[in-house]
Amino acid sequence: MHHNFLFDLDQTLLDFHASERKALEIVLRSNGLNYTEDCYEHFKVYNKSLWLELERGTISRSELFVRRFKDIFEFCGGDYAGLDPLKVNDEFIYAMSQNGVLMEGADEFLIRLMNGIEDARCYIVSNGATINAEGRIRSTGLDKYFEKVYISEWMGVTKPSKEFFDMVIEGVGEPKESCIVIGDSLTSDMLGAKNASITSVWFMPEGDIETAKKTYNISYVASSYDELYEALVDWASEDSFFLHQK
Repeated sequence: MHHNFLFDLDQTLLDFHASERKALEIVLRSNGLNYTEDCYEHFKVYNKSLWLELERGTISRSELFVRRFKDIFEFCGGDYAGLDPLKVNDEFIYAMSQNGVLMEGADEFLIRLMNGIEDARCYIVSNGATINAEGRIRSTGLDKYFEKVYISEWMGVTKPSKEFFDMVIEGVGEPKESCIVIGDSLTSDMLGAKNASITSVWFMPEGDIETAKKTYNISYVASSYDELYEALVDWASEDSFFLHQK
């Protein structure tokens, strides 16, 4: 039996916003459209709202992709009459896949985790596009730490659904009690862990933390990689029973 760490990707290990900003500038400028920081800030807010809709099951992935680029075309201005939002979206995803950015300290944290916790195995559990996630993982060298990458696009289910995590647990091949979910999002990572009855760590918590912990059955919170490491060591020591059921 192992200690199985199920990591969200964006804003947990990779700086999604840094890659997103760079990719948006690339695709807008290459298609003859204007780009400013206001364009990016607008895109970021609207894009997040669309992903929340996807998590709730009220829109499809293709609807999300079309809507976010139709909206940013209109906001940024320029001649977009002949542009296909889905084609530009594909260009955007490819540009992101080539421009991964690690969160500061992520590499050192993963080395410490692998060396410091016996029988540690790490997995990625992420919503998003496969080429985007896998490209950024490779471009930053994160791939060497992970047994497998679970991405909602190829899985056909999205966090926070129980089905997403059921598929992950089946792939891990060990009881859910040997697993812990680590992520920054309450509505996908923490709710998904709650739905699947898996222990969770809320990374970089903000707002009313105590209410969120109760609402989502969160076992640990961590505001830095040092705190996250200590939380995972604590969980692993409590979970030692399962390691001996080999």
